[in-house]
Amino acid sequence: MRKRNPWKLIFIILFAAAVLVGIYVYQQQYEPGSLLEKAGEKLFENAPEIFSGEPKEVRELRKQKIAGTDEQSGRQEYYFGLLTEEEQRGYREMLTGIQNREKEFYLTVYEDDTVNRVYHAVLMDHPELFWVHNRKSVYKTTFSDGNYCTFSPGYSYTEEEIEEIQKAAENACQEVSALLPEGADDYEKAKTVYTYLINTAEYQESEDDQSMAGIFWKKQAVCAGYAGAAQYLLEYLGVPCIYVEGSTAGSTEGHAWNIILLDGDYYYFDATNGDQPEFLEGDAVQLAEHKTILYDYLCPFPKEYEMTYTPSSEFTLPECTATAKNFYVLNQGCFDTYDYQEILAYCQMRLNNGAAVVRFKFSTQEAFDAAKAEWINGDSIQETARYYMTLYGMNQVEYHYGILENMKTIYYMF
Repeated sequence: MRKRNPWKLIFIILFAAAVLVGIYVYQQQYEPGSLLEKAGEKLFENAPEIFSGEPKEVRELRKQKIAGTDEQSGRQEYYFGLLTEEEQRGYREMLTGIQNREKEFYLTVYEDDTVNRVYHAVLMDHPELFWVHNRKSVYKTTFSDGNYCTFSPGYSYTEEEIEEIQKAAENACQEVSALLPEGADDYEKAKTVYTYLINTAEYQESEDDQSMAGIFWKKQAVCAGYAGAAQYLLEYLGVPCIYVEGSTAGSTEGHAWNIILLDGDYYYFDATNGDQPEFLEGDAVQLAEHKTILYDYLCPFPKEYEMTYTPSSEFTLPECTATAKNFYVLNQGCFDTYDYQEILAYCQMRLNNGAAVVRFKFSTQEAFDAAKAEWINGDSIQETARYYMTLYGMNQVEYHYGILENMKTIYYMF
């Protein structure tokens, strides 16, 4: 915190007056009528800074109209809409400074909580700002007699690296677009992005793991990188997407995911958890042919997801209640009750359609427990295995299973 001495201000005023008197005396002797006018104009121009203590740059910032949207990025800016007018002004100032990669710039907000809140809002609305440090607190200098501060964001990459990462991100947008069928709806777009991220990258800690740079550039990231990349791609495709930070039940580690809008309803979207082959039993996890995408975290049942993940309380979020776009609901693989013949018929239908992965889930714990008792702990899978051998003219078949207890899901891979 820098404190300004009131005597310094008095000295400045007296000094300015002395300069004016000197100019006046000189002017009367050599150039009557010109220098005094110019000096007076200069003093008048700087009077607000002299008397208020605010730099001219800050005064200019306060005069600027707050833009409702960022025309440079064209993003929806969900968190911007949750801020007060004062915070929105600081948001625009901060966004402009970071976009221009300025090392230090003024903000018309200054309190620690306010600046941190604005900073977090900017980062969560703008995944394309991958070059700025993603940290919980910020570096700034405040002034005891002024309602403003200087802000120092800090940057992670050189200009050459930024250009390279941006090109990789643009290529990713083109690759995803090429995967979409003509006339794809928003769910198909979301599913394609979900699959693309899982097939493109792996969950791995690194120097670039906290932003979309890790996904598009190094093909390695943690949850923050997956969520940022998902937001970047989905918004490119026109699907509203919100970046979310929160906590994980039973763990000290945080987590990041997304909320997307499909046909007027909000759904969770967690590509990070869709990429976890370790759910398979035994040595199956090591088999390349058994690497599969877990669609359980693409529009999961809200109550099931919320048992594990809780968003931060810093910002309010849209409520997720719908289940219509859940992968299993859309593919008739979700069952409210357990019936052996019904599950067997479903498995046979999936095998008839050429599937090597058979997966089904239950909406209740009671039904899931009953299915697990027969299909995992019992030998009900044997009839499905025999059907598979008959279908493909085989004498034997090896299969592996996986269970997602929190999602009430059972997998079989042949």
